[in-house]
Amino acid sequence: MAKIFCVANQKGGVGKTTTTVNLSAGLAKVGQRVLMVDLDPQGNATMGSGVDKRQLKLSVYDVLLESASIAEARVRSERLVEAGCSYDILGANRDLAGAEVELVDVERREKRLKEAIAAVDAEYDFVLIDCPPSLSMLTLNGLCAAHGVIVPMQCEYFALEGLSDLVNTIKQVHANLNKDLEIIGLLRVMFDPRITLQQQVSDQLKAHFGDKVFNTVIPRNVRLAEAPSYGLPGVAFDPAARGSQAFVDFAKEMVDRLGTLKPAAMPRAA
Repeated sequence: MAKIFCVANQKGGVGKTTTTVNLSAGLAKVGQRVLMVDLDPQGNATMGSGVDKRQLKLSVYDVLLESASIAEARVRSERLVEAGCSYDILGANRDLAGAEVELVDVERREKRLKEAIAAVDAEYDFVLIDCPPSLSMLTLNGLCAAHGVIVPMQCEYFALEGLSDLVNTIKQVHANLNKDLEIIGLLRVMFDPRITLQQQVSDQLKAHFGDKVFNTVIPRNVRLAEAPSYGLPGVAFDPAARGSQAFVDFAKEMVDRLGTLKPAAMPRAA
């Protein structure tokens, strides 16, 4: 059975999409079968996985409206196949923005994605869902489908404020819609150890959340930032870059962690 994780943070610009596509590529590189679901109408995770969102014949929009299955809508990037880190992509484009309105009055509106994934669950080891930064019907579909949430965050003061909001949201979804949902871990991204404040915030996170903070730290890295403009994850664009290697290490940590992961009480907000 696939492990289904949302990559979520209600604060924008914290590296959710970068984390989703590079973790997908990293997991594929270490031998895992991966489906990446793009739930953001901007389609950045789709484009960053080597797929032109404007050329999609079917997308996650069609899956949510039940006019197509994931098996029919998923695609695979030939460029990632060549790079040796290929994964399936359930892409998104501007059509997805309309799903918010169209899902308002339909039955099981928050469970559409969960039911669609269940049909292909056995084909994957991991399903990673890239969520938009707002708490919308799209994000709710992702949280209802997931076993847990991976939270990428910068070690800055305002990131702690956003984390508090996200923890409260996850508590509400856990209580009302998805009893399996928990925070899997916090991933420190765009980290620069030379900045004292970032080191202080990192220490606060470890003190407060303990082993919910992943050991892997993703450094601030130019090659990771450049990769999306070439339509590739950093792991495929420049495998030797420090950021790319960190994501492969993170993928290995995820695989190892799942062997020892035990249900835990929901952490308190920071």
